[in-house]
Amino acid sequence: MKNLSRIAFGFASLWLASVSMACAQDSLADQARAAAAQLQEARSTLERTTSTKNRVKALTQTIASFENGLAVMRDSLRLIASQKRSVQERLDQQEIAYSQLLGVLLSMDKSPVQAQIIHPDGPLTTARSSMLVADILPALQAKVSVLRADMDELSYLSDLQVQVVEDLQTGLNNLQTARTELSRAITDRTDIPTRFIEDPAQTAILLAASDTLDIFADGIEMIALNEVTTSLPSISDRIGTLPLPVAGRVVRYYGEADAAGIKRSGIIVATSPQAIVTSPTAATIRYVGPLLDYGLVSMIEPQNGTLFVFAGLGQVFGTIGQVIPAGSPIGVMGGNSQTIDSILEQSEKGTGVVRSETLYIEVRQDKEPQDPLIWFRTIEE
Repeated sequence: MKNLSRIAFGFASLWLASVSMACAQDSLADQARAAAAQLQEARSTLERTTSTKNRVKALTQTIASFENGLAVMRDSLRLIASQKRSVQERLDQQEIAYSQLLGVLLSMDKSPVQAQIIHPDGPLTTARSSMLVADILPALQAKVSVLRADMDELSYLSDLQVQVVEDLQTGLNNLQTARTELSRAITDRTDIPTRFIEDPAQTAILLAASDTLDIFADGIEMIALNEVTTSLPSISDRIGTLPLPVAGRVVRYYGEADAAGIKRSGIIVATSPQAIVTSPTAATIRYVGPLLDYGLVSMIEPQNGTLFVFAGLGQVFGTIGQVIPAGSPIGVMGGNSQTIDSILEQSEKGTGVVRSETLYIEVRQDKEPQDPLIWFRTIEE
């Protein structure tokens, strides 16, 4: 009888867990539906960009929407996998409880009928035993309902997982299409004004003479020919509110030493492979191309005396001297786009969004480095 009591208590605990998981299931389904709706809207926008006047701007916004929707979708997939594991573990626990119960029932079944009806300790104990068995039967019936609910939940989660994977695969394909269309649109655009033209000889001299980013940034004005002296509108009133150029997380702060003990005059943002990098504000492209060991670099000037440096790009857009509007794509991070197989593997392991790429950001005011987080808002993805 003590075994039956322990089994009943275990069943009650598992029932409470199933109620909690049911609430989480509804929340998870809502999240997946919201992400799917965002991807669908991005797909519709992508189809409309063929007739949009400013294709570059439209495609840039579409790619950002795809990236946001896919990030939520990947998170949903991870949570689905986690919830499935929880349900399976609960079912495994129930299997142990049912095994114990069957053992008790089988032992009772092997006892003589008289022994089951008449307890050796007397009629009072016999009555108590009968009452205990009667109390357990409703608990067993309730547990059957819980077991059925767990099986239904596991089936539901499996179906939801299949749907999320299908939406994710479609979204990844559409994102790749949008990236290809963006590169083509940037190449074809002719409406970007030019503030000056580059002197290739001076650029080569400056690159050869610079052994640090500081030296190159200090002499960057020497590569401009026929520069228009007027400045873009001041952004002083927007300091602290500018968006980060890429969705990610700050992993090294201004002046913070790295593993080698080197301190840099900027911050490092960890982000996803192939993430799009955009200009936080209207700006003049002062330099774009390779620089020292920083990889591909884009330097833009939002106003006279201010320089934004973005280093570590996998691909860069634009031409030196061009004046680009806010939100314009200035590059794409390196790395390979994630496949559906790699995303599924990560979700099974319970890992989140992979941020294998890093963007280095510097802000220079009158040639003096400043903490970029003074200029950019610190809300991260």
